[in-house]
Amino acid sequence: MNEKIRELRKKAMALPLSPGVYIMRDKTKKIIYIGKAKALKNRVSQYFGSQNNHPEKVRRMVENVDFFDYIICDSEFEALILECSLIKQHTPKYNILLKDDKGYSYIRVSNDKWRKITYELQKTDDAVYIGPYKSSFYVKQSVEAANKIFRLPTCNRKFPEDFGKSRPCLNYHIKQCMAPCTGKVSFKEYDESVEQALEFLKGGSSESVKRLTREMELAAENLEFERAAKIRDKIAAVRKMADKQKVVSVNVPDQDIIAYFTDGDRGCFQIFRFRNASLTDHEHFIINNPMDGQEELSQFITGYYSMNRDIPRNLTLDRLPEDVDVIEKWLSEKLGRRVYITCPQRGEQAQLVAMCRNNAAEALAQIKGRTSREYSVLEELRELLGLEKLPEYIESYDISNLAGTENVAGMIVYENGKPLKSAYKKFKIKSFEGQDDFASMAEVLDRRFTEYEKSRDSGEGFGRLPDLILLDGGNGQVAAVEPILRKHKVSVPLFGMVKDSSHRTRAVTGSGGEIAINSYRSVFTFLSKMQDEVHRFAIGYHHQRRKNAAFRSSLTDIDGVGEVRAKALLRHFGTISNIRNADLEELERCPKMTAYSANAVYNYFHKDL
Repeated sequence: MNEKIRELRKKAMALPLSPGVYIMRDKTKKIIYIGKAKALKNRVSQYFGSQNNHPEKVRRMVENVDFFDYIICDSEFEALILECSLIKQHTPKYNILLKDDKGYSYIRVSNDKWRKITYELQKTDDAVYIGPYKSSFYVKQSVEAANKIFRLPTCNRKFPEDFGKSRPCLNYHIKQCMAPCTGKVSFKEYDESVEQALEFLKGGSSESVKRLTREMELAAENLEFERAAKIRDKIAAVRKMADKQKVVSVNVPDQDIIAYFTDGDRGCFQIFRFRNASLTDHEHFIINNPMDGQEELSQFITGYYSMNRDIPRNLTLDRLPEDVDVIEKWLSEKLGRRVYITCPQRGEQAQLVAMCRNNAAEALAQIKGRTSREYSVLEELRELLGLEKLPEYIESYDISNLAGTENVAGMIVYENGKPLKSAYKKFKIKSFEGQDDFASMAEVLDRRFTEYEKSRDSGEGFGRLPDLILLDGGNGQVAAVEPILRKHKVSVPLFGMVKDSSHRTRAVTGSGGEIAINSYRSVFTFLSKMQDEVHRFAIGYHHQRRKNAAFRSSLTDIDGVGEVRAKALLRHFGTISNIRNADLEELERCPKMTAYSANAVYNYFHKDL
């Protein structure tokens, strides 16, 4: 702990155990972080304790703190309101700063005779615009649904200019367009469908069904059975689309769901907004270098609902912040009626939260070019092993030998849940002869982290620290490698992969004991594939060396060819077959060879000819 941190901790320990807001400043007196606390002394002193327990972003923030101010409040609720106000005013670097840059959306109705309905982000001409709407998601979904239900064209063809110029497109054949381009649809029928679509967009599915039902009954009374049948089909389409929009049957009609996912380097808050039992909007916010999950959740909620968003009666979260009562009170005062915050553990609501969290994971996955499935198995592995961050970069090691001969090791790398074959490495055990898997594993990791110390500035290859090391083996291998990590002052999670009697991965083991993985299907499959891959790679290298050793032993039987020349021949020609087929001149041109030795090799392979 440096002198500055020690001085700040001493000042923090003198703070009162009162609610309030603390303000961190750098050397230029600029505010870099603002937070609230139920007890100032307890919260602020945590920053200036052991830095090993803090995420990277917190460590960087603390390193830049030169001094801090604080404001005592009468209650935690007052501290929350003051914190929101100060964050808006000063926009500190290390606070979550949300920007409301969604803009507005419009429903556009063209001013042609044969009108078309489209979704637009802004007004660009003198057409008729309905809106504005805050939710671009809702507008886009609604316009697409209206065009499909009422079979309106979404192509660029103009009517009546393009009547009969080409055959109708696929939408006509799948019954999503009435195909006015054929010239067989009357303007009256087309315009009536446009009006019905606009009624659907303005009044919603329930009002649209009521109106269409009245029109259908009237047509039937007037013996217009064909028209009544078409309206009946539209009613069925509206009801079907309404069911799809609900996603699942939501019992709470007015709620927001917020879930959080982080890989250690970035975090993502995902929001689902349900109104009238239907999903009407969703959005996500990416947080770089997340600090503290609980504190950030509180700041996110207050920041999000400070951006002129309508507040629901029910807020459903994947975890509850420590100050849930204070936030609930703050939201209730803003709405003017009671807001309920819940964190469901089972049932339909828990499933919705899980879906929201999966979407947060997908949003992060898209940024890093991976799939949510790869993300989810890494997240499951992180939780199972108790890792601080997502294991995006994993190194796995295995030893291979035959009764202590040709003792080798293989290292494979998985990045973002996929094999990174360009980073695979092979090791020949050098420090001893014979069979000792523990000593072999220790030597390999010692050499690996010696290379890390040489190239750590590059951040590539051996210069990159893994997020997780997995050894093929049990407690013995782990115990042999742990002193190596301490020797190189490397802090990387270390576990062994234990196999059962059928040579299948059954558990992982570390300093805390074995962790069974059979009940974790995704992790079980992932680790089994990794263990099979590292075993394949190591044993493949072992077989290669045994084969080369056999080739070398056959070449050293030739007069004038020793170990050095045998290696040179194999390196130059690649295989024994190529050496056998080489002529005398080619053999003489090989490095390390003399005219005598080349002649001896040539005669050895051609003596029976």
